[in-house]
Amino acid sequence: MTVIFSKKCELGIQAVLFLSILEEGKRATSSQVAEALKVPKEFVSKVMQKLTETGIIDSRKGKFGGFALGKEPSEISLLDIVLALDGHEIFDSCVLGFPGCSVATPCPMHEEWGKIRLTAKKLLSTETLADLREKSINKISSL
Repeated sequence: MTVIFSKKCELGIQAVLFLSILEEGKRATSSQVAEALKVPKEFVSKVMQKLTETGIIDSRKGKFGGFALGKEPSEISLLDIVLALDGHEIFDSCVLGFPGCSVATPCPMHEEWGKIRLTAKKLLSTETLADLREKSINKISSL
């Protein structure tokens, strides 16, 4: 369970990590991704469509079609995936859901959450798929 990302975003990160461990030149269908991650194919298809629109992944139809990374693994940060699927709102909105939460009118968690949010954003922006490849192989293999 997560407190920051939507289920769509969690799946998107996992799916892109899965694609990052494929052999160079290989593609995976949404069925293969769904099977590997043990999630419904329809959910995978929707998430993959959004990631294709943003250029994070590449999609091809036909007999030799499927999904692959749209860029080099070193060019895709976790933040790229998060922003593509959940947008900036997760870094801008109030953690407690109060409208108008700001430095001038803070919620009870504003200052503490702000520190966590900045740390999380920095971590997500510095970690690329290339950095996470080996750990991803082990994790996805254990699903």
